[in-house]
Amino acid sequence: MRAYRITTGGGVEGLARVELPDPQPADDEVLIRVRATSLNYRDLMMARASRDEIIPLSDGAGEVVAVGAGASRFAVGDRVTSCFFPNWIDGGVAPEYIAEALGGAQRDGMLAELVALPERAVVATPVHMSDEEAATLPCAALTAWQAIFEQAWLRPGQTVVFLGTGGVSIAGLQLAHLAGLRTIITSSSDEKLRRARALGADETINYRTQPDWDRAVLDLTGGRGADLVLEVGGEGTFAKSNACVRPGGAVVIIGGLARDGAGAGVPLVARNVHATRIYVGSRRMFEDMNRALTLHQVHPVVDRTFAFDDAIEAYQCLASQSHFGKVVIRV
Repeated sequence: MRAYRITTGGGVEGLARVELPDPQPADDEVLIRVRATSLNYRDLMMARASRDEIIPLSDGAGEVVAVGAGASRFAVGDRVTSCFFPNWIDGGVAPEYIAEALGGAQRDGMLAELVALPERAVVATPVHMSDEEAATLPCAALTAWQAIFEQAWLRPGQTVVFLGTGGVSIAGLQLAHLAGLRTIITSSSDEKLRRARALGADETINYRTQPDWDRAVLDLTGGRGADLVLEVGGEGTFAKSNACVRPGGAVVIIGGLARDGAGAGVPLVARNVHATRIYVGSRRMFEDMNRALTLHQVHPVVDRTFAFDDAIEAYQCLASQSHFGKVVIRV
């Protein structure tokens, strides 16, 4: 089978296409013919670090082509999507779950023609979605879902702020819209803000022409502040996120994007702001999200799709931050 590997010291341009033996499923595994994968900012960091010669990417969708002797959740021909954390089924996150993340230091990922995964580590692909659309779900969309519905517990009519128009923010915008939330999204591009309004954004802010975007959020909410800000910018935006969230509201920090030490010295407790860092979510959350997406027939936003041979160009597209939504590789 064809696959890609990160090469030591090679960076993004050093991604190497390799020929590997076809994997065979163990007793508790399913063998997946991967049809599409998607990129996350974490994948850029992994490639740039170039520490491990692994198959990258956590997110992928395809169909089951073989089933281990002890596996029973799926059958040959079923369409499935990978889980970011193969062993986090439900409950709280644990260090051992994080260590086993696909495409990380200890486990190969999805940028290959064939991947064997434990049957517990995949979910059924929503019937109404293409493989390219489903491949966007395991990391970005699930992260947004956990922030909005598992951490902040928002209710219809409450206000959420999304920073930028990358994968997490655009998936979050779609999820918030179907839940009846008021949505505010920022970007430096008027064209991207136009596209966000077409997806249902209630308010948009160009942070290049309005650098005090936190003040703009307060103005839009009558001085009350947002109920939730999805913080993807890190130390460059955390202080403003904290400033525009209401007392008692939530700032959810997206792990892997926001760096440690972000916003040091910002007084959180004085305003009773709940700030927490999250890292994707469990399989149970994934299945909950897919039910909601299926009920409302939501189609994730794929900005560009690259051929398997053009994987490096896909990485470069993500690095350029020119995308709106997700960058996908068709396998």
